Amino acid sequence: MAIILFDDNAHHTLLPLTYTRPVADLRIGILTIAEKWARHLKSAYSFQTLDYLKIKFPVNIEADNVFINGAVCPDENLVEAIDKLQTGQALKYNDQLIAVKLNAADAESFDVNADFGDVASYYSLFVSIKYPEDIFRKNDIELRKDFQLLTKGRTSAAISSTNIVIGDDFFAEEGAVAECSTFNTTNGPIYLSANTEIWEGTHIRGPFAICEHSQVKMGTKIYGATTVGPYCRVGGEINNSVIWGYSSKGHEGYLGNSVLGEWCNIGADTNNSNLKNNYAEVKLWDYSTQRFRKTGLQFCGLIMADHAKSGINTMFNTGTVVGVGANVFGAGFPRNFVPDFSWGGAQGFEVYLINKMFETAQKVFDRRDHRDFDEIEQNLLTAIFEQTEKYRQF
Repeated sequence: MAIILFDDNAHHTLLPLTYTRPVADLRIGILTIAEKWARHLKSAYSFQTLDYLKIKFPVNIEADNVFINGAVCPDENLVEAIDKLQTGQALKYNDQLIAVKLNAADAESFDVNADFGDVASYYSLFVSIKYPEDIFRKNDIELRKDFQLLTKGRTSAAISSTNIVIGDDFFAEEGAVAECSTFNTTNGPIYLSANTEIWEGTHIRGPFAICEHSQVKMGTKIYGATTVGPYCRVGGEINNSVIWGYSSKGHEGYLGNSVLGEWCNIGADTNNSNLKNNYAEVKLWDYSTQRFRKTGLQFCGLIMADHAKSGINTMFNTGTVVGVGANVFGAGFPRNFVPDFSWGGAQGFEVYLINKMFETAQKVFDRRDHRDFDEIEQNLLTAIFEQTEKYRQF
């Protein structure tokens, strides 16, 4: 049975993080949501998403298909409920469609807003994401779940005796390297993926996960719940943040209660505030309403979409949203919403021309031998550039 992860309205409320991907391709915990479902259901997956994303994320329909809401994270109860569905039957939590099983003919015309006649109700609580801040806010829950999923029936590889491991919930895959570092698992598990490196003098308090081919530089301080995605390099001080992959925060500076997309670079001594001076509730720019939205959070830092960059000594205020491909630099605090493909800082912004942005992206991709900045990537970014023009009224 084919797993097809579909987008609902969460794709709009999760912008700008979902401009470049379906909702289920978001990383929360250790795995992406799609990867979680694939492991639970032991099947390949594809995506039912917006038209401009389909060239990179095509749908694969088979004779039997289960469409699953891409904003919903799996657990044992959900998996059991979906497994019991009959073909043509849907599973809903109140009015939210969680899943539906369809044959090939009906799958071709799938519509998330369709009136499914045969509906089973689901009453248990589950983890789902609706807004960008949900990713760091719920990362603790998902990191613990993924740790159990990935380590069940497995034995950790040995790491160097120069390290100190406190507690029992520590797991290292073969090829993970660490020296002269401390790992405290008393507040949550710690997971080191294959071919990762923890350099000397690092202190990590769980829950924490680092994905394949990533590095933590010397003297780094990391507090849970934090995830470092694949092919990243991080340093400085990090607290309750999720970095998806292919991104660098390699120098001193603070990152807290934040989400960084792919292909981001944080300049040396860049800091973000995660708490207002008056301790007031933090607001975030919301693309779906085109206004600032109350988050209900006292601690909320930086939301940075794919391909965004910051120069050295950049200061991000509490609750800042930085769009796709933006390049932020200069003294002072830039605005709390930096539109996609912006170039500048506190002194003002101009449009980051798409051809100039492509030149930078090509150089960044060239550093990764297994990734190409091909026509698919360029067409996707061009579509986003056109969609976000209305925000760049400088």
